[in-house]
Amino acid sequence: MSETTSPSVTSTPATTASADRERDGVLIRLVRPDEVDAVSALAVGAYAASYRLSDTYRSDIGAVADRVRQHEVWVAVDAASGALLGTVSTPREGRVMSAVAHEGELDFRLLAVAAEARRRGIGEVLVEHVLGLARARGARRVVLNTGPDMVGAHRLYERLGFERLPEREYTFTRPDGSSFLMMAYGRDAAASAPA
Repeated sequence: MSETTSPSVTSTPATTASADRERDGVLIRLVRPDEVDAVSALAVGAYAASYRLSDTYRSDIGAVADRVRQHEVWVAVDAASGALLGTVSTPREGRVMSAVAHEGELDFRLLAVAAEARRRGIGEVLVEHVLGLARARGARRVVLNTGPDMVGAHRLYERLGFERLPEREYTFTRPDGSSFLMMAYGRDAAASAPA
């Protein structure tokens, strides 16, 4: 696989939250207790490399231990070396992580890819995992919020068939009084990604 080639999906969707899935040498599984600090550092590092973070948002990104207690924190791991490549969080079945999700939908948050793993299609593999999880749970749509400055993420979502949901967008006000439009995207879980 070349450095810019996206891995293809080679396994069937997981039917339980604990099932490990391997795709083209990338294993997707739930984070292990001994990896929580490393995943926190990976996520904060990935966001800090691309965006200016408030202390509050930095703390939220790094709160992997808290997310593990309430939700599911998935990791992408190099199947050969065991290196952590990326992470994404989803709610446990029957729950939501954010107000963007409506009944029958699965939301996800905090998609992050390690700097050394970028351009390998890791973000795509993680989003495809979320879509597979949604299908396995019978969710009809996958939704998320994203900031306006996260244009790389927007490109990924749009390439994978997500569309803006302007009716679910809102103005987010930071503690310092500044604000921005919190964007929303969604995609039918059963739909195929555009060619």
